[in-house]
Amino acid sequence: MTHRDLIRREFARQAGTFEDTRLNTAFTERLGQLVDFAGPTPDDVCLEVACGTGLVARALARRTRHVTALDLTPEMLATGKAAADAEGVLNVVFQEGDATRLPFLGGSFSLVLSRFSLHQVAEPEQVVAEMVRVCRPGGRVVVADLVRKPGLPGDPDRMERLRDPSHGTMLAVEAIERLLTSAGSAVAASEAFDVRRPLRVWLEQSRTPGDVAGRIEAELREDLAGGAPTGLRPLMVGEDLWFTQTWAHVLAHPLAEA
Repeated sequence: MTHRDLIRREFARQAGTFEDTRLNTAFTERLGQLVDFAGPTPDDVCLEVACGTGLVARALARRTRHVTALDLTPEMLATGKAAADAEGVLNVVFQEGDATRLPFLGGSFSLVLSRFSLHQVAEPEQVVAEMVRVCRPGGRVVVADLVRKPGLPGDPDRMERLRDPSHGTMLAVEAIERLLTSAGSAVAASEAFDVRRPLRVWLEQSRTPGDVAGRIEAELREDLAGGAPTGLRPLMVGEDLWFTQTWAHVLAHPLAEA
């Protein structure tokens, strides 16, 4: 099974829970922060790469001229299209496609955004290069992702892969900025922030098997008690076990010569 097949399998399973506000409140509650960071305008023609159900695309559509939402997983796209229809969002087109080979001519969009995709893919540099390629010079490319905090003990990627086997490798903010610069754009803004999330609903959202979920919980409790660090920085909120991720938003402008 290729990594692309693994991504399709895992996200097909998650299509029904991906934007369930009971299970994925961190994704939905932080949506406005990302949209504001991207700075959409009424004249923007947008592309969301690796869109999942197009949660971001539908939010952008309310503030822009048009959005194309592209993803590898048909089940995710079907869920997003149904949601857009139900919400009366008419200026979004959902399209199946590969983020490493975007089916668009160069300079087709004024705003290109991807959220939570770089840590999934085997070739993040190719995804970023394609995002920059299809964005107009002077437009905006926005990468939003889970990131690794330098110097923290433990291996959060290992824990993330236990939950979702399609998880790849988290990059540091500086590494994402280097990918954007190497692809021919100038980084204009970035922000990073910690997000605390409840463990149980995180595991439920990904439909993690019970035995694996139990192993993850046991390792986090051991970490919390002073044992081996997991990299997920666990904490108790009341009687519930939570953990900590670091998210980042990075915005860059493609250069004319790109």
